[in-house]
Amino acid sequence: MDHKKIMEFEEKCIQEHPPACNATCPVHVDVRSMLAEIKAGRFTEAFHIYRKSVPWPGIISHICDQPCRSACKRGEAGDAIAIAALEKVCVQQVAASLPKLTPAPEKPQQVAVLGDGLAGLTAAHDLAKKGYRVTLCAAGSTLGESLNQNWADALPESVIAQDLAVLEQLGVTIQLNIPLGQDVFLIAVSEDCDAVFLSDLCPEQLAQFTIDPVTLSTEQKGVFAAGIVDKGRAVSPIGAVADGRRAAISIDRYLQGVSLTAARENEGAFQTRLFTSIVGVEPLPVVPLDPNRSVYSKEEAMQEAARCIQCQCLECVKVCQYLTHFKGYPKKYIRQINHNLKMIKGRHEANTLINSCSLCGLCQEVCPEGLHLGELCGLARQEMVSKGKMPPSAHDFPLRDMEFSNGEQCVLTRHQPGHTSSSHLFFPGCQLSASAPNHVERAYAYLTERLSGGVGLMLRCCGAPAEWSGRTEVFDGELQQTKAQWEEMGRPRLILACSTCSQMFKKHLPEMETVSLWELYDQYGLPEVAGAERPARVAVHDACTSRQEEELQERVRKILRELGCQIEELPTSRAKTECCGYGGLMKFANQGLADDVMKRRINQSPADYVAYCAICRDNFAGKGKRTYHLLDLIYGEANPAAPARRGPGYSQRRENRVRLKNKLLKELWGEKTVPGENSFATMKLWIAEDVQEVMEQRLILVEDIQKVIEHAERTGKKLLNHDSGHYLAYYRPVSVTYWVEYQPENEGFRIYNTYSHRMEIPPGDE
Repeated sequence: MDHKKIMEFEEKCIQEHPPACNATCPVHVDVRSMLAEIKAGRFTEAFHIYRKSVPWPGIISHICDQPCRSACKRGEAGDAIAIAALEKVCVQQVAASLPKLTPAPEKPQQVAVLGDGLAGLTAAHDLAKKGYRVTLCAAGSTLGESLNQNWADALPESVIAQDLAVLEQLGVTIQLNIPLGQDVFLIAVSEDCDAVFLSDLCPEQLAQFTIDPVTLSTEQKGVFAAGIVDKGRAVSPIGAVADGRRAAISIDRYLQGVSLTAARENEGAFQTRLFTSIVGVEPLPVVPLDPNRSVYSKEEAMQEAARCIQCQCLECVKVCQYLTHFKGYPKKYIRQINHNLKMIKGRHEANTLINSCSLCGLCQEVCPEGLHLGELCGLARQEMVSKGKMPPSAHDFPLRDMEFSNGEQCVLTRHQPGHTSSSHLFFPGCQLSASAPNHVERAYAYLTERLSGGVGLMLRCCGAPAEWSGRTEVFDGELQQTKAQWEEMGRPRLILACSTCSQMFKKHLPEMETVSLWELYDQYGLPEVAGAERPARVAVHDACTSRQEEELQERVRKILRELGCQIEELPTSRAKTECCGYGGLMKFANQGLADDVMKRRINQSPADYVAYCAICRDNFAGKGKRTYHLLDLIYGEANPAAPARRGPGYSQRRENRVRLKNKLLKELWGEKTVPGENSFATMKLWIAEDVQEVMEQRLILVEDIQKVIEHAERTGKKLLNHDSGHYLAYYRPVSVTYWVEYQPENEGFRIYNTYSHRMEIPPGDE
């Protein structure tokens, strides 16, 4: 994946963009962090954050015009934060212990700053900190005299004196009683200095210059100007500070001989891209100031700072357990993925991050910028697989299951009995066939009764596991087989019961005309079922692969209403529905995360759930959540045990697919089949329930155990524990090594334990 593509993904994540208060402040005070420190009672730390952006903390805290407050998001839910009042508290708390500043090593260049208003003072301060020899020329008899005159009612002389004492620490030369308006003096200064900054000028004085608004440079070489005043007072105090800082940056660049214009987009106030939702934020008024005091107490300040909502986006993290699990946000994850892709040697530690995503697209749905992290994870999987840097064992089990579903024992494609062509072709999908084969039979019978022109049947997997695992060649091969069989059937309209199959075919085989099974139930009417039992109220879980299928979602709800069910919408449903933990093969790459995803979803309502995806239903039921499949309700299977029924285990799911094919062939088409037998297939096993649960957790099939024992008994490669009389053996059929502890019993074998791992034992070490 090229760097540009990665950057396109990264650019969409706005979490690291500053909040509105920071962006609107011309000198970008980190208000969010400062208020977090005040809330915690750490006033010294808060002061240092403030002082980092504001060279005159005492002065500005008294007279700042607070453009940040007008942009405060809290103002959309109650009163905006009293930011200046909190700044004043910070200054007051640490005023007696202000740290001394040390300038950088002295530089040879001399800079003259004309004017001791806020712009001139700030430019002198910043340039002196960088080591330049600065001379500050003031018209008054005392430094900062204009500040005292213009803000006498709000700005004590002691505050001015304390703040401006910093200039002496930085070695700034002060010249007072200088007639700054005389052109003769300007010429003299510019001849003696390497650069000049003209500050605190009125419009009349600036008229003789053409000033660049970005760099504040003039047409006269080495002369910079800014700091517009109105009747002696800066139009915006904090704006004047920003002008002085901008001038200092330009002068520094000018004296170093580098570009004055490069990378200056976000100097001064700008519009941030950060999105912050105030949904659910309680409106709160500003903390009132005690009328007997001019500044908040520490306790009042902490209370006021606590009203700050700490603006950030994280819209995707709020709704996605995967994004929460790795304790970051998309921009961080994108950087980790990028590093993972670039690595040639070493551990690809982001493989787990890449493989754990459900690829469901919820992040894109809620992101203000439309970032789809799942798309990047999918592309990353493909690239890692193509480079041979993705362990095959990560997705070994679902790929083997897909291979089995599309093998001779399960695949079936037939025209409706008595027909030689098909107007429609029912494709129930591998998961419904594995979970509830009886529903496949019922649905097919319904379709053949209601539709004319012949309804064919195709049993197989759509190939989703191959695409989700990044095996593009394998996926393409599965698609082509499906397409070839569809074309042999005469290119009929495909009837789909699975939203994942629908997603795959619409994306990769758009030439196929498809229709949802639920649309046909709605169109042709629900079957009449005698003695049907149905719940009065249910919560609908939409499969994540149905996210963009608005019509499908509405059809499902219409069917439920016709069945007499009152519908409860989950907090995230329809386009913003959440994954059940299976999508993108999350369950196989990160079982712990998948469990958390399922728990999060099933705890969103106490109501019984209804799903129209077989794997969603089985996942939730497996965690103890009463969940119906929509077909359970259509066919009246709403007895108390139905929603609590756990789905079949992995081995039984395979068995169900095989039996479904054989039963349909026998009962509908009058054909007999003999499943392909292996030497291990008829082996009798006795497996206790607790061991069966272990097998489910560790993704071990009965077939895997049979293969291990067959290999051990045939080759003699097994270990005997003389104390227990149990044998221990292993076998590696594909990408995973399986171990089994067993004992011969009554022409079969009793299984005591089993586990698997990725270790491969070299020949000779056995």
